[in-house]
Amino acid sequence: MLPVIALVGRPNVGKSTLFNKLTRSRDALVADLPGLTRDRKYGEGRMGERDYIVVDTGGISGDETGIDTVMAAQSLQAIDEADIVLFLVDARAGLNPADEMIADHLRRREKKVYLVVNKTDGLDEDVARSDFFTMGLGDPLCIAAAHGRGVRQLIDMTLDEAGVPLPDPDAEEEEDDDNIRIAIVGRPNVGKSTLVNRMLGEERVVVFDHAGTTRDSIYIPYERDEQQYTLIDTAGVRRRRQVTEAVEKFSVIKTLQAINDANVVVAVIDARDGVTEQDLHMLGFVIDSGRALVVALNKWDGMSPDERDKVKSQVDRRLEFASFARFHFISAKHGTGVGDLYRSVNEAYKFAFKKWSTNALTKLLEDVVADHQPPSVKNRRIKLRYAHQGGSNPPIIVVHGNQTDSLPGSYKRYLENRFLKFLKVRGTPLRFEFRTGDNPFAGKVNRLTPRQLAKKERSRQHIKDMKKREKDKKRRG
Repeated sequence: MLPVIALVGRPNVGKSTLFNKLTRSRDALVADLPGLTRDRKYGEGRMGERDYIVVDTGGISGDETGIDTVMAAQSLQAIDEADIVLFLVDARAGLNPADEMIADHLRRREKKVYLVVNKTDGLDEDVARSDFFTMGLGDPLCIAAAHGRGVRQLIDMTLDEAGVPLPDPDAEEEEDDDNIRIAIVGRPNVGKSTLVNRMLGEERVVVFDHAGTTRDSIYIPYERDEQQYTLIDTAGVRRRRQVTEAVEKFSVIKTLQAINDANVVVAVIDARDGVTEQDLHMLGFVIDSGRALVVALNKWDGMSPDERDKVKSQVDRRLEFASFARFHFISAKHGTGVGDLYRSVNEAYKFAFKKWSTNALTKLLEDVVADHQPPSVKNRRIKLRYAHQGGSNPPIIVVHGNQTDSLPGSYKRYLENRFLKFLKVRGTPLRFEFRTGDNPFAGKVNRLTPRQLAKKERSRQHIKDMKKREKDKKRRG
């Protein structure tokens, strides 16, 4: 089992910066703003030949109110989950009462705790760590996470002291190809984090009655019914003109990256607000990204029959372009209909990676074209000859023919709809690529044989003689 390393400390001491260094990624948002990280964020890292799991947490200040109280509880829970705790303090800010409060909490836990003094670049290390000896957590370790100085030594030492062995080169590694990555996306405050907690069966991410609670994309691996999943809770996507804070702009980027990283996207829509323009833009981006899609209309509880009928009518009218997706009417708060999402997610994932033979796709193409021929272009009929599969997630159908560049968009949509129907694809869009075969005689000179040259010369002489006879006839006449 991989060791779990938790990063804890006050806000803005460099936990997310160290997280990115340890995972060699940019998965955690980093900005000069306290309180940016609000949930536990998990990442896999490797130093040398040893792997580990890193948990980034929100800052603990000791005077939390409102949402900060929930954030602090998440950090304390991460401490309980971890095998190794790295307690980060700020060398430039010096010893803080909040640091002493956290140290007191850590001393009461039977965990391996290392006191890490960050932001020591440009400072004398002995002077920088002198204030922190009084905390009673052993010899402080100095690093500069932003520049990576001392990070390798820190992890090697902590893993050695924790007794983490080097991997056995003879052991076979099992590849986790069946892990389904599910991204939960939607506008702010539609219940995404509530749905994540309901699907997990625990309070894993912060839920608070305030739009924009989640600012980063949170990746949570787990197992259900012997199937591996990774659930991605994302920040709410607002309209561009409503995104003002720089941090919120980063959050939107992280959400869009999470969509591209997912196998299946669960788009959460607030049923009480109906289908908004922003919902349509978000669904359009998911489909353009080629991701498998499941639509969940949340907050279905408490709505009157007339309100429900109105929402269903609106869904049928405005979401016709996403008719390949499964639609669920759920209540994340009470759990109504949430369990059915997994059946649609698994179905969408299966079709996103489904394989079809070239023979079957070509036969289907011939039948579809026979029902409705492509139009003529410059008095020449467009011919579609054969089809084969060119990729998965999303499935890509490559169609070969002539003049395919002139194929109108309406006929391309016809092909897509007919293929979706006859292949019985659910949960994922189909992508079509059209390729025109090269003319095998383009750029080649037609070299005549001696017999053809003689025939051509006779024809030329015959035409010349005919013209001469016509001239002589006119002079005599």
